[in-house]
Amino acid sequence: MESCCWLILFMEHLKELEGKSVHDYYHQVKMERPIWVPGPVIVGAGPSGLAAAACLKQKGIQSLILERADCLGSMWQFKTYDRLCLHLPKQFCELPFMPFPKTFPSYPTKQQFLDYLKAYADHFDIKPALSKTVVSANFDHRCGCWRVKTTEGLKKEETEYVCQWLIVATGENAEEVVPSIEGMDEFEGPILHTSSYKSGTMFCGKKVLVVGCGNSGMEVSLDLCNHNAHPSLVVRDTVHILPQQMFGKSTFGLCMRLLKWFPVRVVDKFLLVMSHLMLGDTAQFGLHRPKIGPLELKNLYGKTPVLDVGTLAQIRTGKIKVCRGIKQLRKERVEFVDGKAENFDAIILATGYKSNVAAWLKSSEIRNGWKGENGLYAVGFTKRGLLGASIDAKRIAQHIQHCCKPSHLHIQSNYSFLHPSQL
Repeated sequence: MESCCWLILFMEHLKELEGKSVHDYYHQVKMERPIWVPGPVIVGAGPSGLAAAACLKQKGIQSLILERADCLGSMWQFKTYDRLCLHLPKQFCELPFMPFPKTFPSYPTKQQFLDYLKAYADHFDIKPALSKTVVSANFDHRCGCWRVKTTEGLKKEETEYVCQWLIVATGENAEEVVPSIEGMDEFEGPILHTSSYKSGTMFCGKKVLVVGCGNSGMEVSLDLCNHNAHPSLVVRDTVHILPQQMFGKSTFGLCMRLLKWFPVRVVDKFLLVMSHLMLGDTAQFGLHRPKIGPLELKNLYGKTPVLDVGTLAQIRTGKIKVCRGIKQLRKERVEFVDGKAENFDAIILATGYKSNVAAWLKSSEIRNGWKGENGLYAVGFTKRGLLGASIDAKRIAQHIQHCCKPSHLHIQSNYSFLHPSQL
């Protein structure tokens, strides 16, 4: 009965809005009638969005995914470099209810991961609405529902979806972070973000400055080195570098086991001792460690330690140089904060990404990383990678199933309803 009343109120409110639009002289944008989605609307068809849709389907709940790109996993498809492999073993990166193929290596390649995403969508019959850019999402308190507006195509044709639950799955890496460096407009060589970097082939024989010493910066520097470029790495802050494997096991997997028995600080001390034995004192190369341990730093600030895949060996031999922070750029020259200066042919910004949720999600916030108010949820914002996204997806599906009150009421109206078979 409660669901019926809610739906009737919603329909009456839509009719009222339609009446206002007809008489609004300034209503110039032609928009199709709102589409009522009986299940959750998920924004983003990357791993997080697919995981959420699959978990909901396992609970018997259909959903609709809206994706701005024309494919699944667009971030992995278009904004990653060719040599990229998963930094963690595949068992910690698989999505719910479907492991990676046994034939895949422990650290699947970029293309293997993309193949896995497609197979995952096919297996659960997930068919996102592609090329739909969400421009706004507002909770309408009058009708108690979410109003999600999208644009599509060159003409920016608008569509409005109305739903009871909204799941944000665009992730923390939706938009590039491009720092403002004095003299950027003056520098004559190319300056590109790692999202545009594919391989070091085009930089063979060139002096390239990589800005940022996270996992991407370290790996891009190694890739440049392997393609006979001459990379230098800008390291402004302290950084934890850990071996990717210890005792023949993944460092991450080993940490997961140890944390079941020991507190974080004890495991951190173990990691630092082993890293010193296996990698040596990284400070002698200009890579100073934070005072806080790697796991505690991750928990407190979300800063991920670097898992070394061979970069440190090249730094040790001098093939990759370590530089301090940039003071300013000249035509071909880079001046550093320590007073040194050097000429470079190109600059690559390994400065990370940020969320774009604030640009379209209005007047709402997500607490505890996965749940907000009024039927708002988020997947992949807990800074725990693909494993965290899978945990979020299962939790959200369970919560929506608990709250779900299906209605069998059918109302004739001038508004489109998206039948479950169309989701």
